[in-house]
Amino acid sequence: MMGKLLLNLRQRNPLRPFGLEALFHSASLPRILPALLLLLLMNACSSREEVLYKLVATRDIPWILDSANVYLDLQPLTVTAASCARSAGGLHDFYSEGDYWWPDPENPEGPYIRRDGETNPDNFTAHRQAMRRMSFQSSALSAAYLLTGKEKYADKALEHFRAWFVDPETRMNPNMEYAQAISGRVTGRGVGLIDGIHFAEPVQAFMLMRRKGAVDDQTFHAVQDWFREFTVFMTQHPYGIDERERTNNHGSCWVMQAALFAELTGNDSLKSYCLKRFRTVLLPNQLAADGSFPLELARTKAYGYSLFNLDALGIVTRILSTQTGEDLWTWSLPEGQNMLSAVRYMQPFIHDKTIWPLPPDVMYWDEWPLRHPALLFAGIAADDKELMKLWTQLPPLPSTDEGLRNFPLRFPLLWLYAGH
Repeated sequence: MMGKLLLNLRQRNPLRPFGLEALFHSASLPRILPALLLLLLMNACSSREEVLYKLVATRDIPWILDSANVYLDLQPLTVTAASCARSAGGLHDFYSEGDYWWPDPENPEGPYIRRDGETNPDNFTAHRQAMRRMSFQSSALSAAYLLTGKEKYADKALEHFRAWFVDPETRMNPNMEYAQAISGRVTGRGVGLIDGIHFAEPVQAFMLMRRKGAVDDQTFHAVQDWFREFTVFMTQHPYGIDERERTNNHGSCWVMQAALFAELTGNDSLKSYCLKRFRTVLLPNQLAADGSFPLELARTKAYGYSLFNLDALGIVTRILSTQTGEDLWTWSLPEGQNMLSAVRYMQPFIHDKTIWPLPPDVMYWDEWPLRHPALLFAGIAADDKELMKLWTQLPPLPSTDEGLRNFPLRFPLLWLYAGH
């Protein structure tokens, strides 16, 4: 009963699977005081990183703890909890369908046709929802553990990792061979790898919990092995190669995943490859002299896709800068543009969407912008208080299923944590 509710394809509130629908009205003083007291108990430190960490923690601790306490009572759900007769894969294979593909009115039983930017509401989305549910819950529980030190949160988070990546009864097969299928055309596509962006934050959380001693060796090595196989799929399977070679947001998301999974698996050559690809492929092919993303501006949802790619590349920049110790936010192309200029291009349109120079997006125009991680990460890198202030003024999460699908990083605390 609970599984059917959580994976209902037509749920009215997309936040319901994550237990979040009532958590963004918790600004009363009695609810915030425990979070503020928790901050006071943190180790005192005057470093800039500590100040920034506490800035984010002040905003996020109340809903992190509220949501984590809800998740303590929920059981993990994986791809094995729902299936689709249209999938060419098996019970353990992740399956999704191309968003913008619809039945052909002139040939209803024939191959689907494309309507760019218009999401087909009849698509199978249960596996995507299950993955996002895991991403939300494991990340919130991990963050709660890091904040409080209470093992109950870590133990519950590890239940999700074991269910998804270890337990032979429930684990997902380490590939995305059947993602973003198109009825009557293909059983899967390389672009389906973009669905895997929702593994990124759980992997970050998992590595932090390992550093804190909350992950046993058996679980750690089993999850490592799963992602080792997954990176083989990403780098050697024709679908993985196809996604890697795309130069728009899909290429950005490939590097986002590959760089982080390489960190988990200790794959230094893959980390070096991701850095090279950032410098020689992603920015040169995507970033115009004015800081815009022309490939995203050409879409029917130019505003939403520009924000999505900004976040994807912003997360990539944060990951690679952390791995290398370099400031990749200011690493510039010959014409002078860099990731900071990409953020500054979008900054006025995030502040005031009415001045956006292109037509409104064909769908979900009203749902953007949000508390985009690129704003926060760039603000930290540049010590730009206006960017960080803008980040604090925006809604923390999307209110639609489409928005949640395109918003992979929800707990920036996990990306700022350095053993506080």
